[in-house]
Amino acid sequence: MTTGTNAIANDKHGKPRPAVSADVLVLENFLPYRLSVLANRASDALAREYTQRFALGVTEWRVMSVLGRHPDLSANAVARRTAMDKVAVSRAVNRLLASGRLQRRIDPDDRRRSLLRLSRAGRAVYAQVVRIALDFERELLAGVAAAERVQLFRLLDRLDELELRARAEAASG
Repeated sequence: MTTGTNAIANDKHGKPRPAVSADVLVLENFLPYRLSVLANRASDALAREYTQRFALGVTEWRVMSVLGRHPDLSANAVARRTAMDKVAVSRAVNRLLASGRLQRRIDPDDRRRSLLRLSRAGRAVYAQVVRIALDFERELLAGVAAAERVQLFRLLDRLDELELRARAEAASG
């Protein structure tokens, strides 16, 4: 694995970050850490809202959000799309089934597998949380120019692509 950009990028205030040797990890300059912290803070802030209003946990919301966009997926397919642990997804699915927010049916093409979709009650909650989530995203990105947003999402897509490629290479070699 190559060393990251620990030594060459600027900090959030535009000041050059200190040079570091290749064997020193400056955590606050380490991309996976930075992405994780930002994602956790944003996710937690949004989760507080939908947890209070709808008694939904983060995992449950992620399952609902995937099924709201892609109905009739198996729990394993949901886990793959969200990069979440299969056990956590299974528990969330069971809670959502018990609360009446999901429906399950047998896959007509493979009777060993069940397919999930939002129930009517689940779709109603989904629609409300989507509005909350989009408002939250608008607020979060309010200070980011349109061109910067385009660049941000291009970079995120590129990082996603590179991570998937690295994972595939590691698995094959």
